[in-house]
Amino acid sequence: MNCYNKFAHIYDKLIRADVDYKKWSDFIIEKCVENNLVFDDYLDLACGTGNLTENLCPKFKNTWAVDLSQEMLSEAENKFRSQGLKPRLACQDISNLNINRKFDLITCCLDSTNYIIDSDDLKKYFKAVSNHLKEGGVFIFDINSYYKLSQVLGNNDFNYDDDEVFYYWENQFEDDLVSMYISFFVRDGEFYKRFDEEHEERAYKEEDIEKYLKHGQLNILDKVDCYSNKKVEKFTERITYLVKLGGKSNGR
Repeated sequence: MNCYNKFAHIYDKLIRADVDYKKWSDFIIEKCVENNLVFDDYLDLACGTGNLTENLCPKFKNTWAVDLSQEMLSEAENKFRSQGLKPRLACQDISNLNINRKFDLITCCLDSTNYIIDSDDLKKYFKAVSNHLKEGGVFIFDINSYYKLSQVLGNNDFNYDDDEVFYYWENQFEDDLVSMYISFFVRDGEFYKRFDEEHEERAYKEEDIEKYLKHGQLNILDKVDCYSNKKVEKFTERITYLVKLGGKSNGR
């Protein structure tokens, strides 16, 4: 996936307007406590600029953060350094995760799982997570729901405009894939610089996600509506999965 190349430096500005990372982090900690998690080793996958990592890192003895984009990791490193945080960073494809240790908690937020568009790679991803979890370890991740990608984003267009950034976002949905074409115009003095990004996400049905989790020997503890205690419903746009290595699935 070759995206977020020029986007890293404005990512925080745009994403923080839509995502309450503090709320998400509080939810994750709450679920870890409920599942008697040991707060030793934490891994954040597809960490981006580290917005979730920075909230959870102080809760753990050791933290690792992984992303495919070196630009994102550079932004994250600057953020961590300014706060005195010291997570270890690795530039890796999460479908081929290879870190020589196991973790009590692994997270992957903000629909990064949808960016894995090949089903074989998704199987490898879940298997890699399984291999990096300690026995009884917890994996918490989210996906954009099939409803959101097919109907909300679908074949629709969006735009955003303020004094510093303007973007136009055009989507095409076909064969369970949404292709996103985004043109950014970022203020640079009296002028605007343009750059373009292309993104692609796969719309996964819940039964497929759950089949691949089972293939990776990961058991579902729960699935909820966007880091809340609300049940997943027909029009849920973000599904959050709580998954555990070992133990029994609740059958959901």
